[in-house]
Amino acid sequence: MKTSDFNYVLPKELIAQHPLEKRDLSRLMVLNRKSRTIENKTFKDIIDYLEPGDCLVINDTKVIPARLYGKRIATTEGSKDVEILLLKEIDKDLWETMVRPGKKIKQGTKIEFGEGILKGEVLEVLENGNRKIKFEYEGIFNEILDKIGLMPLPPYIEETLKDKDRYQTVYAKYEGSAAAPTAGLHFTPELLEKIKQKGIAIAKVTLHVGIGTFRPVKVEDVEKHEMHSEHYYIKQEDVNKINNAKKQGKKIISVGTTSCRVLESVADEKGFVHEEEGDTKIFIYPGYKFKCIDRLITNFHLPESTLIMLVSALADKDFIMEAYNKAVEEKYRFFSFGDAMLIY
Repeated sequence: MKTSDFNYVLPKELIAQHPLEKRDLSRLMVLNRKSRTIENKTFKDIIDYLEPGDCLVINDTKVIPARLYGKRIATTEGSKDVEILLLKEIDKDLWETMVRPGKKIKQGTKIEFGEGILKGEVLEVLENGNRKIKFEYEGIFNEILDKIGLMPLPPYIEETLKDKDRYQTVYAKYEGSAAAPTAGLHFTPELLEKIKQKGIAIAKVTLHVGIGTFRPVKVEDVEKHEMHSEHYYIKQEDVNKINNAKKQGKKIISVGTTSCRVLESVADEKGFVHEEEGDTKIFIYPGYKFKCIDRLITNFHLPESTLIMLVSALADKDFIMEAYNKAVEEKYRFFSFGDAMLIY
């Protein structure tokens, strides 16, 4: 299976640069796997495809303002600008980070941010080029990030985000992501309440999304690609909701590829899940047999990405590529702030 099999032509003007004013008025492309038919709807119509007793699974991670601009200190060249992206907290105040300019930031380099309210030292240069940085500060780390950090928008979004809350889901709770679980951006509190009132359970998982989600697959043989690791957990109360729906023969609907990766990582061979915390590097591509999820709500993904491979595993690659080409023809909005797809 070749990476190039998952390519498609996307005009740049279809890459959404900002969110719609109303979250649930995004367009929704509905793919029926049995009939291989495609419908065009509005996102708030999603409730029509959910039945009482089903379980909707959302990812309640929260994006942190993980992009920091600082200056190297105590260098022979004087202070120099540095950009850092927080990727993953390894231990208290110790983070794996991506830095620019990379070649200049060696072990022992000291950096200050926000005129010194946050300081960091590079403890190690990792094999993948990332750096381990130990931070020092007074007060609460997340409050400092709120003051001096910026939202780590994907590289294909070139416009400034006026309201940083629009790169959060309305149910975001646990801080730790370097990118939003974007399928969830379409939900409003009102739509979620209507879904509950219809008798659909809403279960939560937490997966902290890493910046690796945007990294292209660089090998031509799909099976040789190595996935990035992401931290997750699922609580017993949510396990119960998912398993109860399973026992009753109802559908498990995953909101986004992140929720999907958690469920497929923790599910047993019968599709039941259990309380767990850990790291997952699960790579889902065509040929994978899904254990837990029945349906998927997702956005439109980058060509040749692991995410388009995941949806192709669920819906059949040829059908997905047909749908993507149709979405281009009909001028759907693509990627993080774009429109949505339901595969059922």
